[in-house]
Amino acid sequence: MSINQNQNAGSAPILHASKYGITPPISLSESSPEELRATESLIRALREAGQFESEEESRQREVVLGQLDKLVQEFVYKASLKKKYPEKVARECTGKIFTFGSYRLGVHGAGADIDTLCVVPAHVTREDFFDIMLGLLKERDDVEDLTPVPEAFVPVIKMEFSNVPIDLTFAALQLPKIPQDLELLDTNLLRNLDEAAIRSVNGSRVTDEVLRLVPDVKNFRLALRCIKQWAKKRAIYSNAMGFLGGIAWAMLVARVCQLYPNAASGSIVAKFFLIMCKWKWPQPVMLKPIEDGPLHVRVWNPRIYPQDKAHRMPIITPAYPSMCATHNVYQSALTIMTSEFKRGAEITNDIIAGKAEWNKLFEEQDFYALYKYYIQVTATSTDAETQHKIHGLVESTLRHFIMKLETIEQITLAHPNICSIEKSFKCDEADEEKKIRSGVFPEDGKESEDGKTTVYASQFYIGLVVDTTSGESGSQRLDISWPIQEYVRQVKKAEWWSEDTVLTIDFKRAHKLPSYVQSSTNIASKKSGRSSGKKKRQKPKGKLDEQKGGTKAEYLSTVTTAKKGNALEGSKDGTPKRKVDDAGLQNDVSAGDKNQSRAGGADELLDRSAAKKTQTISLSSTSDREEPDVALKSSARLQTKARTRPQQRGSGIKLRLAGTQ
Repeated sequence: MSINQNQNAGSAPILHASKYGITPPISLSESSPEELRATESLIRALREAGQFESEEESRQREVVLGQLDKLVQEFVYKASLKKKYPEKVARECTGKIFTFGSYRLGVHGAGADIDTLCVVPAHVTREDFFDIMLGLLKERDDVEDLTPVPEAFVPVIKMEFSNVPIDLTFAALQLPKIPQDLELLDTNLLRNLDEAAIRSVNGSRVTDEVLRLVPDVKNFRLALRCIKQWAKKRAIYSNAMGFLGGIAWAMLVARVCQLYPNAASGSIVAKFFLIMCKWKWPQPVMLKPIEDGPLHVRVWNPRIYPQDKAHRMPIITPAYPSMCATHNVYQSALTIMTSEFKRGAEITNDIIAGKAEWNKLFEEQDFYALYKYYIQVTATSTDAETQHKIHGLVESTLRHFIMKLETIEQITLAHPNICSIEKSFKCDEADEEKKIRSGVFPEDGKESEDGKTTVYASQFYIGLVVDTTSGESGSQRLDISWPIQEYVRQVKKAEWWSEDTVLTIDFKRAHKLPSYVQSSTNIASKKSGRSSGKKKRQKPKGKLDEQKGGTKAEYLSTVTTAKKGNALEGSKDGTPKRKVDDAGLQNDVSAGDKNQSRAGGADELLDRSAAKKTQTISLSSTSDREEPDVALKSSARLQTKARTRPQQRGSGIKLRLAGTQ
């Protein structure tokens, strides 16, 4: 279907209707002079923030990819010989590497990793990949921090290749050899692949589809760089923690580009926040209609699959088989992101009007000044490799703990800090080691260098909004024993868990937080989770409106939510109380995607949840009340046991009572 040029006389028509997405664009107008000036200032702000790599670093990435390609050819050759292929035939069985993610999208910054897919012939197996390919990488002096993760949802080998971070995934296609001109958009290439291989291949296919579906790639890339920088600074850039990962943010920006195909990047960013803060979740975001294909594989469909119907913030990948890229999002994460969308809309409105600078949008979130109550999760071991595993395990499963916390009636919001605190300590005395194991680090937080035993520690924090008026008869007792016990049970299922691995969960009030969290920030390196800078933490105050910058107010004072239901702010129907600046926006947000049969029932779900009794979250309402009695165990007998035997040998678990230290 072509778009009638008479819809907007004088505007440059877009030739490919598919680039509009599933609905006509809201506007074909060009950007105003104010929006063009905002775009120019955005480029300057991103350059100052180091979001563009140097030419030298760009050339280094190309060199590394060339070396990696040679290794892949050697890997396929050796794997073919292992399968008794003749020498000459083995040499002809070539492979190929594909890039995807931020590097393929063209939005990677300095020091970013490269997502890479290794595609090989059918006779080469995933076991060969984690044996032969891993062995070839181990032989190289320029490869460091080599970490195979075969059990991951998408099996991967992580490494630093000549100081360039690489995530290398694997897929064996049903082909005798891989042509160097092979493209992965052909759906038939997915035939007879297992689910892990399909997920691996789809990483590249989805990235290419996103680029194909945006009207102007250059404007898309600049807008996406801005959104990525904002999401990282505001600590909502983490798929593992229940927020959004890179490809999900890319698809949201791409959808806005489809709705405003001729807008400059600065304007696209402003429209992004305006649309997202008003979007009626769980209505899905899609770049094109969902397609059926030749495979007997599951495609996202909430009318058929209850799991798909339960997705709170569905963003659907455009490549077959379509999947939800945001299945990890839980209620609190949606509430937090919606609040951030609203903040972004207000700031970008001021930026376009010349009343604010882009740096205001990129201000870091002061996580440890947001809440009155926190949960501290500390994982420790005496082996560096084991600690790397437990850090990844806790990081990838913490959202399950949070979803269990959300079932507690008095907890109205649970907010994880996506940046963990990583430490190592050398201990001489058993008591010193015991303190570290229990999550009590030296007050200055400095890593020690002398001692007999090295203890490695990863510490995570979850901010809580607690409504002490909830519960039966307004009970002041907050019992979080069940979520803790269930989470501990889940974590202990890891095959490598041992007596040396200890998990400690503690309840903290804000004024009891250790001082070393002041030096932790929201931006952490992907490899280690360490903070990249220092930011002073302001002492939390009792009233929400006393917080500078309105950070607490943004999250809490105006948040209205139905318990276990919709979490959008403002009006009773779950949409924010904000005027629509564009004439056609409301139609697109509320009804534009209703023509998708696969999304049927989404609006009905939203209406039902919004119709439930709502409850206003406000920490200030609890500050003048009696402190809640917090139970980390479910009975008095077990609480006594936890006090007298804080560590049970063989379990590696410590459950502590708030206020006992």
